[in-house]
Amino acid sequence: MGCWRGPSTVLACLLLLRPLPSPACPAACRCSSGEVDCSQHALREVPQSLPANTSTLWLGYNFITVLGPHSFPALPGLLLLSLPHNRLELIHSRALVGLGALQELDLSNNYLTVLTPETFLPLTSLAMLNLGSNRLGELEPGVLHALPQLQALFLQDNPWVCSCSIWPLWHWLSHNSEKVQEKSLLLCRVPEQLNKYPIMAFGNESFRQCQEISLSAHQYIAFLIIGPFSFMVSIFYCTFMGSIIVVYHNLRRASHFQRRPRICKGRRGRVTRL
Repeated sequence: MGCWRGPSTVLACLLLLRPLPSPACPAACRCSSGEVDCSQHALREVPQSLPANTSTLWLGYNFITVLGPHSFPALPGLLLLSLPHNRLELIHSRALVGLGALQELDLSNNYLTVLTPETFLPLTSLAMLNLGSNRLGELEPGVLHALPQLQALFLQDNPWVCSCSIWPLWHWLSHNSEKVQEKSLLLCRVPEQLNKYPIMAFGNESFRQCQEISLSAHQYIAFLIIGPFSFMVSIFYCTFMGSIIVVYHNLRRASHFQRRPRICKGRRGRVTRL
């Protein structure tokens, strides 16, 4: 074939057939056999030039505050992502896209207050999730339902608000208690009378008074329309019925006077009825 015309041509063909090299290791990291260690380098964002064969990524003890859309390059072989002791406050719903093989995720010791189910939808293989020591007061049940392979969950040392809003989380925990690690550290913070009360110690009777019906936006609008309408109808009905009763009593009184006998005096003082 054409590639055998000379040594230089052969060399050129071999170079063309050679696979493209992986990106070099970022300056702030140490790379070795698929493991990339970028911890303790005062990073404020995730390095983008990560080797494509990265299987373990350490990003702990940095100053990362936000994981925005596509914060990570495509890393199809990433199995472990560690982000503890940063300043994470927000994780975008598309921040973890492209990490479908991820099995372990450590987000502990950050400032997270809210998590959405959409954030974890790409992580269909995730088996371990560490959310300990954040600022979570409640957790949407959809977050945990989005992780079908989850085997170990850490939720300790968060300021849990033990009101009716925590019922979905308690319900999931009570049915998956074998997956919850360090249960003794899963404590209420609010209200004051339940401070340091173990969440796992609650029972069904604790939530008996809680409303379990959630209304959609359309249902709320319907109630807003029906409420004033019902009020006006009730006023009209009461006015109408009151008018009927008044007319009825007036008619009865008029007929009573018409039937009442008239008394007249005759010429000689006699009393006669007409």
